Amino acid sequence: MNRRALVIGTSVVAVAAMAGGTYLYNVNMARQAVMLANENTDILVRPTSPSIGPDDARVTIVEFLDPACEACRAFYPVVKQILDENPEDVRLVVRYAPFHDGSEEAVAILEAARVQDLYIPVMEAVFASQPMWAAHGNPNMALAWSAAEGAGLDLERARSEMRSPAIVALINQDKADVEQLEIQQTPTFYINGQPLTEYDFDRFDEQVHEALGN
Repeated sequence: MNRRALVIGTSVVAVAAMAGGTYLYNVNMARQAVMLANENTDILVRPTSPSIGPDDARVTIVEFLDPACEACRAFYPVVKQILDENPEDVRLVVRYAPFHDGSEEAVAILEAARVQDLYIPVMEAVFASQPMWAAHGNPNMALAWSAAEGAGLDLERARSEMRSPAIVALINQDKADVEQLEIQQTPTFYINGQPLTEYDFDRFDEQVHEALGN
């Protein structure tokens, strides 16, 4: 499937996700986002953050996401295709902004999956099942756990691992960084340190390829 077809197909999913918020920053918000990013480049990537792709990639995408966020789910296939098309040149660093009810537990599931070397399959399963478990205000986390188990997660180990000091510290650090960067929506993307200010699939794709120089 080419990039245009993927964008068209995915946009159907994204319409409802983006209807509830404004994903085009106004000029002042865009300037503020750039200023904060430039002032806080040292906190965009933490050594403990999940990272997909080579550390020396020419382009690093930092995504602050919420597992319960419909727009994060909608963007995932676009991000994944860019990674698949540029395996040596693009890296994704995942940061967490658990804004919704149940999101912090979902983040802990993902981090427990990372300990078990199942990060990507569990993330994909959690996103795929999101419409079932992530009802805002009334999440059904048992369904999120069931989806993770279907992707191979050892639930007994995961429930122990999610309470580990390392995972608790990672979540708390991300929440602190979200506050310092004044992030108010998910997903929030930074491409080589510069914020994406037009939340459109085509613009995201264009900005990544501009950073790649093609």
